[in-house]
Amino acid sequence: MTTPRIRALALCVFHHEGKILVHRFYDPIKQQSVFRPVGGGIEFGETSAQAIAREVQEELVHAINSIRLLGTLENIFTYLGNPGHEIVQVYDARFEDLSLYQRPHLDGQETDGTAFTVAWHDSSSFTSQSPLVPNGLYEMLKDAALLD
Repeated sequence: MTTPRIRALALCVFHHEGKILVHRFYDPIKQQSVFRPVGGGIEFGETSAQAIAREVQEELVHAINSIRLLGTLENIFTYLGNPGHEIVQVYDARFEDLSLYQRPHLDGQETDGTAFTVAWHDSSSFTSQSPLVPNGLYEMLKDAALLD
């Protein structure tokens, strides 16, 4: 068993026309889907903005620009029966390849080789049974008028 720790993360919403780009996860223990933006861990010695650019390049193989910090969230949660605690830097950015905004989804690959898909979703996708995570992100995006 690993020692519990607080993880530092950077996530990016890529808002476009009232939608954001998210990955859907399913927790069979809770029997619940959750939606989470693209991103990942901040490595020692890199800023959170550098981390989001690196994560997007590694996972989606696309360059980004206009990286803008929206805010910071603290998220204490349980996923797959395991407790988690994160400090999350939330960003918005733009893809350099504007044609990506016309695609319904983008395919990606985790560093361990696991394939995944992210898709554009508006606020109607996020409910109490299938929330947008981390906690507080939905409200942050609504307050910033980035999510319809």
